[in-house]
Amino acid sequence: MPTPARRPSARKPVLLGLITALAAGLLGFVSYRATAPDMPASDTPATAATAGQDPDLYRELAKLARRDAGDKLARGRTDAPVVLVEYADFRCGYCGKFARDTEPELIKRYVDSGTLRIEWRNFPIFGKESEAAARASWAAGRQDRFWAFHRAAYAEDAEGKGFGAGRLRELARQAGVKDLDRFERDTGSPEAVRAVAEDREQAYGIGATSTPSFLINGRPFAGAQPTAVFTQAIEAAAAEEANVGSAGDPAK
Repeated sequence: MPTPARRPSARKPVLLGLITALAAGLLGFVSYRATAPDMPASDTPATAATAGQDPDLYRELAKLARRDAGDKLARGRTDAPVVLVEYADFRCGYCGKFARDTEPELIKRYVDSGTLRIEWRNFPIFGKESEAAARASWAAGRQDRFWAFHRAAYAEDAEGKGFGAGRLRELARQAGVKDLDRFERDTGSPEAVRAVAEDREQAYGIGATSTPSFLINGRPFAGAQPTAVFTQAIEAAAAEEANVGSAGDPAK
């Protein structure tokens, strides 16, 4: 099994004071052996927590959604009632499975209708090529081509070709990146390094140790689970938000 890169020793938890609660209440999210890239995906739908529900913690985790209109690595309305945050690695086979098999259905059913927003977080944990691909995806985003790069990198015929410098330039070309020289400069820039590091630190800060990992309105899910797991979670979160809205509106 590939060994994830060691976490930086100087990283700071994203949610100070909540790490103990995460470790105690979300054990299934901290340990992802069943969803590592070279192991079978679990047949059992992931649950938000394996050791009890914690609405207060979920509300805190939900605050990690940026809802930034200028976020180049997100799609969907900033005011969507549900936000799915995905922590993923371009070298992760199950991340590719989610990108090909599940995400398009979620976009069609929920993003296009305004119910769901998807926010990507680069979480490179499988070495130098993972890091390079993450920075390249960020660079493609500077030219509004992140999602096209994402699609090209996760295409079935792309698996096994690696993410060397020449390959990354080719993926950028396939994605329609106009200025390839700028793309290469951006890929190697301090800004790209910093953006990827911030995403990775956020993932480690909530206890994620493998990819793909998700937050759906703050509720954690692990692995490329069946599409039904995601649709059920999204619909439940949307219904919960609708109920909250109705409770706060005397006219309803």
